[in-house]
Amino acid sequence: MNQEVPGKCPLCDGEIKITEIQCNKCGIVIQGKFDLCKFCKLNLEQKYFVEVFIKNRGNIKEIEKELGISYPTVRNKLDKVISDLGHTVKKSSVNQKEIIEKLRNGEITKEEALKLLKG
Repeated sequence: MNQEVPGKCPLCDGEIKITEIQCNKCGIVIQGKFDLCKFCKLNLEQKYFVEVFIKNRGNIKEIEKELGISYPTVRNKLDKVISDLGHTVKKSSVNQKEIIEKLRNGEITKEEALKLLKG
């Protein structure tokens, strides 16, 4: 059974360092201190979300459908991944999530939504 290297220490949630790597073909072993890539530090749920996001080319409607989650949940998961990759999540002064939900629920018209999104 193949296991992935954990992105964080399962005991204290600290940073993981890889100290040995081995080639499956020739068997050479390299020792040292190696950092994990940014994506390796994501948890399994986040890695799956990123895979679905890429597979669907960022089409949020398709991501919603495949994962069975709402637009705000997709955005929240995406914001968390962006943050955990070390980037700043830019929050819009206009609450786009609320506007989209109101439009989806029929509380406002398409024209009203566009007007609100434009500010």
